[in-house]
Amino acid sequence: MLFTASGSLPKHLYVYVDGSFVGAEGRIPAVWFGLHSHPGRAWGCTIMLQSGAVYRNLPPHAIAFREDVPDWTIQQAQLWDCYGVQFSLHAYDFLDGLDAIARISGDGVLCKYLFTAIPVGDAYTAEPSQDKEFMFLQTRGGRLTVQPTNRVLFIDASFTDKNPTWPSLPLQNAIYTSEAL
Repeated sequence: MLFTASGSLPKHLYVYVDGSFVGAEGRIPAVWFGLHSHPGRAWGCTIMLQSGAVYRNLPPHAIAFREDVPDWTIQQAQLWDCYGVQFSLHAYDFLDGLDAIARISGDGVLCKYLFTAIPVGDAYTAEPSQDKEFMFLQTRGGRLTVQPTNRVLFIDASFTDKNPTWPSLPLQNAIYTSEAL
């Protein structure tokens, strides 16, 4: 489903929010159900607090999956800012439930796949070498991270290498069309 600026997650998630972002102390329970994209900014998470209040545009580093997590920076939570307002959210069936390793600040961090955001209709996605999908992942440490596909290795016990290494994959630089002259 294509969204302009805002959209619903494939499924809502029970999370904790850093209270300093919503005028409270500590980590407070919330339901994360929406996402917002604005060029040059981090993804904006839309949540509902236990009071019933809806709060939008929380940055990814404000979200945690456990109450007892260490602080997390915006750079650990998200590598690239959004670059358009149109996107599609999709949970790939094949990746659902798979563990992954995300390259965050040079380190490999164990994660679990949540869903993918696919930007569309902007200048970056029209350029093959810049076209990216963003994987939303829950770290084993209980934090949210959003990484492009080239910074994530998935673990499938029946298929992937037992000791994975980061491949050096070339950027795509061609546009393929079946009606080329």
